[in-house]
Amino acid sequence: MKLVSVIVLLAPLLTICKAEDLPVDCNEIHRTDKSALSGVYTIAPNAERSSVRVFCDMHTDGGGWTAFHIRIDGSLNFYRPWDTYKKGFGNPTGEYWLGLENIHQLTHNRQSELLVFMADTDRKNLTAWYSAFSVDSECDGYALHVSGFTDGGGGDGLSYHDGQKFSTYDKDQDATKLNCAQVVGQGSWFKNCRRSAGYRIENDEKLYAVGTEWFKWKGHIHDIKQIVMMVRSYK
Repeated sequence: MKLVSVIVLLAPLLTICKAEDLPVDCNEIHRTDKSALSGVYTIAPNAERSSVRVFCDMHTDGGGWTAFHIRIDGSLNFYRPWDTYKKGFGNPTGEYWLGLENIHQLTHNRQSELLVFMADTDRKNLTAWYSAFSVDSECDGYALHVSGFTDGGGGDGLSYHDGQKFSTYDKDQDATKLNCAQVVGQGSWFKNCRRSAGYRIENDEKLYAVGTEWFKWKGHIHDIKQIVMMVRSYK
């Protein structure tokens, strides 16, 4: 798999915004225009609802990736309630969450793959790739479905959580007696807090296992500086 460094996030931005006929995702843009550059575009995962701005990676492994989860420096607070995780927050040029409803719409009845890009403080870049990725509707708790793992050095950090509903501090749907979103300090798909994903906050001793962006690579206490999760439809 050909890789492009996460510094692509800092590349010159190219923005499109049309009043109608917006693309569903970044791959539709890429299929239409193979010369399209990586940058911020406007898409409409659900044509009946409002559009959304996303970062499109048009280079990694053939391009057409829609970034839905971006952590690059810990500058944005991800300890947020259910409604915020549902709608999305942040800036696609920096730290960002696309929104559970948008992720569901991107993967609903569409075959999609997932690429996870990680970088540590030593600038070591690793990936994890899943050939099948989807998120259920809100009625089903925005449950995660992921399979077909291929190791790019980071190990399999998501298959353990396959089938798990999404949890936030005000909507606990994890598989433990604890509230993992409160324990870790962000919303996610949690089967067990000890094998979950968070983000290190310097000198913060109040939260357990903060900094565990990818358990299979770094464990609980070591920092992963950057993580980007991107989805691409292929049918």
